[in-house]
Amino acid sequence: MKMRSIGETIASLRKEKGMTQNELAEKMNVTDKAVSKWERDLSCPDVNTISKLADILEVSVEELLKAKKKDNLEMKTKDLMNLIFKAVALAMGIAAVTLNILNQIAVKSSIIMLGIGIICISIYLLTNKENKN
Repeated sequence: MKMRSIGETIASLRKEKGMTQNELAEKMNVTDKAVSKWERDLSCPDVNTISKLADILEVSVEELLKAKKKDNLEMKTKDLMNLIFKAVALAMGIAAVTLNILNQIAVKSSIIMLGIGIICISIYLLTNKENKN
């Protein structure tokens, strides 16, 4: 997961709330130029104003300072699904080859197992291609 800077986080949260830089500045009792500098990572909010900023943007101070959102669960789920697709594909391939070598499986069943593996790899590759775009 790509970590965002504090400035990117502030800008993103402000836009989610439908606020302009000027509106946020008024609520924070700072200039709009200060907010602009925060969002461009040219400066950071004062330690004394972080709590107020978090309240206005309706996030915890920790979320604001760590510059991460609560969508970690979604990212962990995607990572887990990718791992499962890779593991199933690998397991199917190994099982099909091993069982075929030991003459413990019919060729038709072996082809089905390899097909399942190929489908899993295809899903993994397609979802990763979509995430990169």
